[in-house]
Amino acid sequence: MTNLSTWEQFWYYLANNGSYVLSQFTRHFLISIYGVLIAAIVGIPVGILIARRRRLSAVVIGAANVIQTVPSLAMLSIVMLGLGLGVNTVIFTVFLYSLLPILKNTYTGMTSVDKTILDSGKGMGMTSFQILYMVELPLALSVIMAGIRNALVVAIGITAIGAFVGAGGLGDIIVRGTNATGGGAIILAGALPTALMAIVSDLVLGFLQRRLEPKKA
Repeated sequence: MTNLSTWEQFWYYLANNGSYVLSQFTRHFLISIYGVLIAAIVGIPVGILIARRRRLSAVVIGAANVIQTVPSLAMLSIVMLGLGLGVNTVIFTVFLYSLLPILKNTYTGMTSVDKTILDSGKGMGMTSFQILYMVELPLALSVIMAGIRNALVVAIGITAIGAFVGAGGLGDIIVRGTNATGGGAIILAGALPTALMAIVSDLVLGFLQRRLEPKKA
């Protein structure tokens, strides 16, 4: 194998370790999805709340901004002190980094809804809850989806460093490659699927985002 080019070694590695790469791909994707999903469950209601009480928005979004300033490897180390090694540490780290785009886009989407439409809903006798789920959320959904889209792409990159805390994923293959002599092909076997995952996730969520955009009359 030493006489083969890097790309030939790459295909040779995939041919012999395809099931391992696929299992780490799946693990990597699920870790990213879980972190973003938890962030959406927390961030969307909080985003709606601060859109209602705008004086809280500066504090909440400011706190989420502070989290973004911490380098991901440093944040992973801090979380590890509380949760130890393993998958949960990476999921929680992904959750923290996913909060800002989801929070900010939910807030922006909710506050950008045309006030005349809200007044029309009130004039029709709709309750606050009915206005929320029948008017505001449908109109803000594409903006919220854009935040989830950004969060997932970032999450896929952050999950790659989860190998340092024993979480597995494609980052584990990349680390193996960096520790191996002439491990360029192994690095590619971890890096290329990571890039592909991020690109495909961005395209799919971008398609959903466009589909959710309010139809213009």
